[in-house]
Amino acid sequence: MNCLGTPVVLAIAGASLLLVLGVGLLAVLRTASARDWFIAGQRAGLLATALATMSAALSGFVFLGGPGLAWKLGAASLWIVLPVGITPWLLTRVLGRPLRDLAGREEIFTVPDVVAWRWRHRPTTLLAILAVVLGSVGYLATQVLALGLLGEALLGTREWLGDGSLPFCMSVGLVAVLAYGTLGGMLAGVWTDLVQGFVMMLTGVLVAGWAVAGAGGPATMARSILADERFGATFLHPLGRLGPTAAAGFFFLFSLGVLGQPHMVHKFFMLRERRHLRWFPLVLGGSQSLVLLVWIAVGFAVPALVARGEMSPPARCDDAMIAWLCHGAPEWLAGLAVAGALAAIMSTADSFLNVGAAALVRDLPRALGRPVEDELSWGRWATFFLGAGAWLLAWIHQDLVALVGTFAFGLFAAGLAPLLSVGLHRKEITPRWATGATATGIVLAVVLEWLRKSPWRDIVPGIAAGVPPAAIALAASFLVVLAPVVLGPGQRRDSR
Repeated sequence: MNCLGTPVVLAIAGASLLLVLGVGLLAVLRTASARDWFIAGQRAGLLATALATMSAALSGFVFLGGPGLAWKLGAASLWIVLPVGITPWLLTRVLGRPLRDLAGREEIFTVPDVVAWRWRHRPTTLLAILAVVLGSVGYLATQVLALGLLGEALLGTREWLGDGSLPFCMSVGLVAVLAYGTLGGMLAGVWTDLVQGFVMMLTGVLVAGWAVAGAGGPATMARSILADERFGATFLHPLGRLGPTAAAGFFFLFSLGVLGQPHMVHKFFMLRERRHLRWFPLVLGGSQSLVLLVWIAVGFAVPALVARGEMSPPARCDDAMIAWLCHGAPEWLAGLAVAGALAAIMSTADSFLNVGAAALVRDLPRALGRPVEDELSWGRWATFFLGAGAWLLAWIHQDLVALVGTFAFGLFAAGLAPLLSVGLHRKEITPRWATGATATGIVLAVVLEWLRKSPWRDIVPGIAAGVPPAAIALAASFLVVLAPVVLGPGQRRDSR
């Protein structure tokens, strides 16, 4: 599918990439220390920090994975989107203030730094590092896969490379990510995220408006879907293609799970002044809502157009967005949509390259008592290893972009959310309980995800019902970390 490979679309997409690379090159001139690399020198203001958080959170998961998941699940896919109504406030209220204050007093650059400061226990810190590295590779794999799919549509490589098309485009996309991500670190990320955030919001509004208008408006879209037996009322029912148990699992995972996302939590370390937190939820939530319009509008416009015979069904679920752009979007809008998708993918990938690199070259050596002298140089080299691991995982997994992203999000959530949201506020959470909660979350998230894709998936009732494996892992991790609070004073041991 090379319908996007027109001069106009390629020019807009190319200009977007050149802008990103240019900002990365400019940022390297301002990156002189590990503080610049890891937390942007702690000089970011409200708008830069909030848009950086939004850009890091909404990636190829939204622009390609969202419409693809909507094509597969219908209205039930929105249980992933609905938590945005509460997560910006929850993130700021539970973690924003204590983490910003801590970063102002201590040398805190990463989430494992927080864990090490709170518990001063090597096994707990090492498990937090493991969660960060595994989750970073998983989320990077989501971006690499999304870049591969987008590259195929832009370059038309499927026609002349056949089965080698996707790995080739994934490789080209990964090189582009590494080219600027290894230069300026988080400082480059903040600068580019500010620009890319506006591009993503503009894309969300324009694409959503065009998609809904082109499909005849909400009422016409609904009637078209209801009239087609391939979709029908089940497609539009909030629980139709998931069921109540699975829907509750997705909502639980994507609401409380946000408290364990290091690429979002990390942004609080960069904030220049604590007073900016007052307006942080409004800016973050508002910007996220505008971008998520793409998921909703295109996700329902495609089945409506297919039901009326105006579009052919996408060959793959993840092709839904690309198929809609090829169906009738003007070239300038298709170019803007591609630029918005690239902005989302590149900004998120850059965040994970830096979060993962920090875990490998800063947190791990310090936890083992062997700190690295030149963290800045080693951090740049570490991004290549993370990128290679992500490429390999994306090629092996080759699932829906949204499902690969759900696994990575869930791994972070199960391993880190209970540790940060409860452990930072309750002295009863000793190293023993913190280590147990993190280990429980990581092990269950990985094992249950493997079971989901195996012939034995039905042995776990929740997975058989469609509950995301990570939601089960997150619930189990919360049960462990809350145990000393519930058991009472007899279990209390102040780890500090």
